[in-house]
Amino acid sequence: MSTPTETLDPDAAQAAIEHCYDQGWSDGLPVVPATQPLVDDFVAAAGRPADEVIGRSPQVDRTVTVELAAINAVMAGCRPEYFPVVLAAWEALMRERATNGGGWQSTSGPAPLIIVNGPIRNVIGLNSAGGAFGPGFRANATISRAIGLIVRNVYGIQPHGLEQATQGLPGRWQICFGENEEESPWAPLAEELGVPGDAVTTTLLRTCEYVDNRHTPDPEQLLYDFADTIGRSGAWIFKHAMAGVVFCPEHAQLLASAGYSRADVATFLSENAGRTTGQLARAGKDFANDFGVRFPGTAEDPDAFQRTMPPADPKRMIIAVAGARNAGISMVVRYFADWSGTAVPIRAAADAASAAPASAAATG
Repeated sequence: MSTPTETLDPDAAQAAIEHCYDQGWSDGLPVVPATQPLVDDFVAAAGRPADEVIGRSPQVDRTVTVELAAINAVMAGCRPEYFPVVLAAWEALMRERATNGGGWQSTSGPAPLIIVNGPIRNVIGLNSAGGAFGPGFRANATISRAIGLIVRNVYGIQPHGLEQATQGLPGRWQICFGENEEESPWAPLAEELGVPGDAVTTTLLRTCEYVDNRHTPDPEQLLYDFADTIGRSGAWIFKHAMAGVVFCPEHAQLLASAGYSRADVATFLSENAGRTTGQLARAGKDFANDFGVRFPGTAEDPDAFQRTMPPADPKRMIIAVAGARNAGISMVVRYFADWSGTAVPIRAAADAASAAPASAAATG
C-alpha cells in the first residue's frame, strides 16, 4: 500500500539519510534509515532469532547476527521478503574458504557472485534474463548490496582502512541474479548440487569477462573461445586459476543440443584452457614455486602446454545460465580462489520455524 504524498516529510527523510552518511554507514549511495519496526519485520520474515550468530571474521574478531544482517539489509533497500535470500547468500559465502581466510581484505577486492534458483526468483522480482549482470532491478541490486554493507558495517572492513583493494572491482557488491531456468537446457544449478527449489550458490570472483561469439554453429569452436578467455596469462597468480561460465541461453542451448552436459563442458574447458610455457615465459609466469606462486623460470620446453585449471571436478566449476536469448554473449566468472561446490536452501519464516527444533537438537 502506498503512503499518501501529503504525509511524507522530504526534509526529515533527507536529514535521516545525511545522518547515516555522517555515521559512516553508507557505501557511497544513500541508505534507508533502519527503524526498529522495519528491522523487526525483516527478522520476522526470516523466522530466526535476532541474536543468532550467522558469521564471524577471525581477522577482525567480529560476529554477525541475524539482527545486524537485517539492519544492513534494510539500509541496502531490501524488502522484508528479500531477507531470507540475503541470509542464504551470506550462509553460502561463509562456506567459501576465501571469505574465512581474509578474502574480504584482499588486494584484488573480490566480488561475491550470487546465483539464485527456484520459484522465489519470480516472487521477489529477481532478474534472470536480459541485463542479469547489470542494474535496473531492486532485488538484484539490494540483495548484493546488503552483503557489502554487512562486511562494511559489522566487520568494519572499509576502503582506506581494513579493506586493502589495490583498485577493486566496479561490480564488487552488484553481482546477484537468478538463473534463467526457463530457457536453460540443463537442470537448475542448485538442483544439480543436491538442493532443489529455492536456493543460493555463491563464491568470490576476481573478475568476470564476456565472450562474444554470435555466429559459429560449431560447439567446439564455441568452447575453444571460452577456453582461450579462461587461459589468459593475466589471470594466473598461482599454479592454477579457477573459473566458471555463466552462459547465455543461446550458447547453453547450442551446447546441450550437441550433447554437452555441465560435466562435459567443465571437462572440455579444464583440458583446453591454458598457455604454452613459452607464452607464459613472455609474461614471467612460466614457473610455479613450491608455494604454487608463479615466477619467471627457465622455460626448458617452451612448447609444453600448461593448464589454467587442474583436471576437472565438474562440481567445482560453476556452469550456470542467465541473460536473454537475443545474442551469443556469455560471461566467464573467474574465482578469487576456489568454490565449495555447494548450494544453500532459502528458508522463509515458515521453513525456519519448522527447522528450529531439529537445529536446536543438533546443537544442544
